[in-house]
Amino acid sequence: MLRDDINSALKEAMKSGQARRVSTLRLINAAILQRETGGAERTTLSDAEILDVMGKMIKQRQESLDIYEKAGRSELAAQEREEIEIISAYLPKQMSDLEAASAISTLIKEIEAETLKDMGRTMTALKQRFSGRMDFSKASAQVKKLLGG
Repeated sequence: MLRDDINSALKEAMKSGQARRVSTLRLINAAILQRETGGAERTTLSDAEILDVMGKMIKQRQESLDIYEKAGRSELAAQEREEIEIISAYLPKQMSDLEAASAISTLIKEIEAETLKDMGRTMTALKQRFSGRMDFSKASAQVKKLLGG
């Protein structure tokens, strides 16, 4: 399980004194715990849900990185880059735009989606199959275009 990999890496980083890695892995664990305890009942996240949490963490850091670079804060930008690199190591390889477009059109044919009414069903199926490997904001625009929106 992904959670076990993260915890093992955290222990190794603590033993080897890698401060940035330790803090980033702790942030990942905190984000996972927050998602698990955020609802009415405590849940245990699946690997796909953990990948979703980490994907959101990367997007947050990317936004911060852009802001720091525009403000000329190179030391903070470097810190964000390091965190993105550490978190990215646990994510599957991202699909290229071409691979994503191909996967989307194949899935639409497979589930026989025809109109914009099928968009929700299509996006749900994409998230189930390609969680952590596809940029769903881009995918949403592609699905809308293919379904005639």
